Amino acid sequence: MLVLLQAAGKGPGGMMSLLLPFILMFVVMYFLILRPQKRKEKERKALLSRIRKSDRVITAGGIHGVVTSVRETEVVIRIDESKDVKVKVDRSSIATVLETSHDSDAEEETEAEAITPESKEKESKGKK
Repeated sequence: MLVLLQAAGKGPGGMMSLLLPFILMFVVMYFLILRPQKRKEKERKALLSRIRKSDRVITAGGIHGVVTSVRETEVVIRIDESKDVKVKVDRSSIATVLETSHDSDAEEETEAEAITPESKEKESKGKK
């Protein structure tokens, strides 16, 4: 209270000097806490949207399994292959995707894209 009275007595610049530390604290909190949290949330949404059939996953409860079916809000996970035990869980309960079945497909596509007509010309010139 005493600080506010002293600041009010100094004029308009005194009030700004009181607000400056709070503004700086907010800016620091934004860059250290809020921004990284938003980035992690965006990565998590991307992870959940990329879940496909045959992906190996771990749920938030620690259950390991293979995705057999993906719906809009739920995922069916096969826990035991020999007894064909399946569990239906909410999509948001997936904590980690260990192996993805479509990563190998993406690698094959990038390898196919890497072979361009220009690279074929360079190879043929190198052989001659």
